[in-house]
Amino acid sequence: MATSDKQTADTVRAQWEEEAQAIRKARASKAGTNPVDAIANRTGLEFLQAVFSGELPHPPIGETLNFMPISAEYGRVVFQGTPMPAHYNPIGSIHGGWAATLLDSCVGCAVQSVLPKGKGYTTLELKVNYVRGMTPETGPVRAEGTVVHAGSRTATAEGRLVDAAGKLYAHATTTCLIMELPRG
Repeated sequence: MATSDKQTADTVRAQWEEEAQAIRKARASKAGTNPVDAIANRTGLEFLQAVFSGELPHPPIGETLNFMPISAEYGRVVFQGTPMPAHYNPIGSIHGGWAATLLDSCVGCAVQSVLPKGKGYTTLELKVNYVRGMTPETGPVRAEGTVVHAGSRTATAEGRLVDAAGKLYAHATTTCLIMELPRG
């Protein structure tokens, strides 16, 4: 990597870390699950924004696996995580399941972001392609999910997992089933 490329990557990495710290600080809610009414009575994007802002509890898995939501807009969601030694597999690299979980979160939430009130989703299929391994020295990575197709019964999305230099570590696609949620 050329010096200017490294400086750019270092600048992006510092920005990502600052942004994540600000989100952690602003997030007032604890980790937990949300009642179906909290989901069904909002559009998918409104629900995600309430979770991401701390109005509603954020998912506990983010604390377990050291990742968090960064942003949500219609059809696009970004998560950030930093691999740690606790995520190692027996051969000394970050377990592929860590990357798969981060990608599953971003592509599933991208689908959630386009759903109207009263609708939810469940994953029918997730396909992950690993491009290179990670270690804790990789630093923070971002998973960006975008919707490819959103129909009335199924939706598809794709995601990419990259580091601050834009280096690709894995990419994924998902197919989700769209369903009615019970309303209280």
